[in-house]
Amino acid sequence: MIDATLENFEAEVIAASMTQPVLVDFWAPWCGPCKVMGPLLEKLEADYAGRFKLVKIDSDQEQQLSAAFGIKSIPTVILLMNGQPVDGFMGALPEGKIREFLDKHLPPAGPQAEEEPVLDEPADADPASQLEWLQNSVTADPANDDARFEYVKALLLAGRSDDAKVAFAPAVGKAAAVRRLDSLQKLFDAIDFAAAQPDSSASAAEFDQRLATNKRDFEARFGKARLLMARHRWTEAMDELLEILMRDKTWNEDLARKSYIAILDVIEPPRPKVAEGQIPPDDPTVATYRRRLSSVVLS
Repeated sequence: MIDATLENFEAEVIAASMTQPVLVDFWAPWCGPCKVMGPLLEKLEADYAGRFKLVKIDSDQEQQLSAAFGIKSIPTVILLMNGQPVDGFMGALPEGKIREFLDKHLPPAGPQAEEEPVLDEPADADPASQLEWLQNSVTADPANDDARFEYVKALLLAGRSDDAKVAFAPAVGKAAAVRRLDSLQKLFDAIDFAAAQPDSSASAAEFDQRLATNKRDFEARFGKARLLMARHRWTEAMDELLEILMRDKTWNEDLARKSYIAILDVIEPPRPKVAEGQIPPDDPTVATYRRRLSSVVLS
């Protein structure tokens, strides 16, 4: 269980929810039902053994966060996944009802939920050796989605999109259910979109002209973002997607936000190894653009 404040909210809630569901409990010291809910949620966090992360926010002390989530009464519990609130409830519910709520959204329990990441290649390995190591990892365990993600990602970043599509093919059917695989699919969609343009430079100029006339032409802005993604111009692509999100957070079934998250997944480098008990530093570009996304989500 973590106590969140405005200072650590982006890291402990938004960024954390990109890899693990985060359950946020808005409470206050004077609230009687909160005194019942708090220990119950902590018990459930232990029972669910890592399937979600519990974060508590004192609504009196963190009024800006309470206002951002539109909290009207406490206790209020909100579940976030992939940086976005997906469901919630108000009041003190019995344990059985909370379990029903959690089971509706959380990934099922199973061996994969407790597996440690198998990828631990040497940080100083040259790119060719890293690719060979990743390929061997996928060959040894074709069902390992983490290994396949890293292998396909490495091929894409190396500009080997055709090889990446071949390596990704066995996992296409799981993309809708596994976020990082879906992120790869979003990038493949952008590559295919760019390849379908007779003249990508002319298409980019056309999108710019349409946007000069109408900043809310989201189709044009998304098309421009996909061209930038295909060219690995990541920050420029995210800037365009943020322009959509600032005007319509849920445009086209959340496509802009999902594409933004896809870029973050692809560009985030492996965390450097640090001494036990220390927290590895975030990549500055990834951290900056995560903060920008969270500021839009909370606005």
